Amino acid sequence: MPESSEPPPVSGPDPAELPQDRSQAILEAAKQIGALLKRAGHPFALAGSVAVYAHGGSRYLQHDADFAILPEDAEAVAATLREAGLGVRLPPEDWLIKTTCHGQNVDIIFSLAHQPVTREMLDRAHVLPVDSVLMPVLSPTDLIQSLISAFSEHYCDFGSVLPVARAVREKVDWDTVRAACGAEPMPAAFLFLLERLNVIDAQEGQP
Repeated sequence: MPESSEPPPVSGPDPAELPQDRSQAILEAAKQIGALLKRAGHPFALAGSVAVYAHGGSRYLQHDADFAILPEDAEAVAATLREAGLGVRLPPEDWLIKTTCHGQNVDIIFSLAHQPVTREMLDRAHVLPVDSVLMPVLSPTDLIQSLISAFSEHYCDFGSVLPVARAVREKVDWDTVRAACGAEPMPAAFLFLLERLNVIDAQEGQP
């Protein structure tokens, strides 16, 4: 009989190839895109859930990474991404471009809540560490204002924005937010909810 041979040992996957948790993958994507934009000299600010994390919010990230840029820089930013070997997609919405990094979607936005991103908005950004990489991050007031201003009869997910408002409430100029969007029905309803939950103070003269 031929000699029996032991089966070869089964090796596990290389630790470097193991999938990261989703939040870390989003952070890695944000860090790489932020570094690219910094090196190219494009004015920008981190937005979305990663911006909330940078301001002290939850690290539990389950969405894409978002960056705000000037509308006039969209083509130059797209060229920078392509030069770095990243694909650029043009979705039907005409206020952003998309790419993918570390397997995560990244939105490059030049209009927040139907208002163009402005240089003044980017100038108000705070330079903060994002998982050890310094980059400009939308100010808490601009961040909250962009989220609340997006509420409408067709999109009104208060549950996703409530924890964000709780996380950054002490850093937000709520008078500025009210002046910008508090006259609209859905933003006004959300601000009222924040008051009833004691997340923010009620306006003077209001019960």
